[in-house]
Amino acid sequence: MIMKPENSSYVTEFILLGLTNEPDLQVLLFLLFLFVYVFTLLGNISILFIVWCSSILHTPMYFFLAQLSIVDISLSTVLSPKMLAGFLTGGRRISFSACIAQTYLFGACASTEFCLLAVMAYDRYVAIGNPLLYTVKMNKYIFAQLAIGSYIGGFLHSLIHAICLYQLSFCGPDVINHFACDHPVLVNLSCTDYFLNDLIRFIFTSILVAGSLSVIAVSYFRIAKAILRIRTTAGRRRAASTCISHFTCVFLFYGSCLIMEVMPNTKDSEEKIKVVAVINAILIPALNPVIYTLRNNEVKEALRKKLFKHNSSH
Repeated sequence: MIMKPENSSYVTEFILLGLTNEPDLQVLLFLLFLFVYVFTLLGNISILFIVWCSSILHTPMYFFLAQLSIVDISLSTVLSPKMLAGFLTGGRRISFSACIAQTYLFGACASTEFCLLAVMAYDRYVAIGNPLLYTVKMNKYIFAQLAIGSYIGGFLHSLIHAICLYQLSFCGPDVINHFACDHPVLVNLSCTDYFLNDLIRFIFTSILVAGSLSVIAVSYFRIAKAILRIRTTAGRRRAASTCISHFTCVFLFYGSCLIMEVMPNTKDSEEKIKVVAVINAILIPALNPVIYTLRNNEVKEALRKKLFKHNSSH
């Protein structure tokens, strides 16, 4: 670890520049992102409510979908309130400790989502590849362990980066060209050598991403083989339809994260990084409930029954 020199003049707070400095756009962006945040909360809470209340959705697949909704709510909540406050009041200062905490929580939620998406792919493989043994291989004990393991892995992964980041010294400047505290941007502001920090981050992030992506790739390869063995067209279509929503979420999340990782961490790329970060951390959590609702007949049917039952009771 890199120790902080005792004679450094430390930064005690940072100034977030946000998405734009144009006053005319502040109110418009506030209303836009407030709508997205409320939509994210309502969409994911609706998924949680439907999964909880509908007995037909009490399966591992929808249990993991509920966990994904919890992570998406958390991911959006870590960033959106502070960003909205900046648009409305102009208060964009954030203490050093709060900045590190925001970086940690954002990383923990994102890392957990990597793990959950991998677990959900494995669940689909077991359901399609071994349907007769599905209830044995994915019993309550096993899928609870997989979910808990995803949270533990995600939060430990982010904790390693947060500890490394906390070891760096920040002597100025204190301006962050972002709407939130983000690890790569913070590292650029450090006045100490951050080679070891970047190396550790690269190693552990590579393990997380490569590991989860390998599980997804192998699972979908075996899913494809299992679907091709199904004799009827209707059966193949039904099996494939249970994977489309998950595959779409994987494509969006991994795609945006990959773009952020391969994008050069320089002053010139900061504006592009902010745009990709909005997609990754603000828009995708809002889109996931829509993707699963529109493409999943069981969720739509459960939602229709709940709405019909509610209306008929009045």
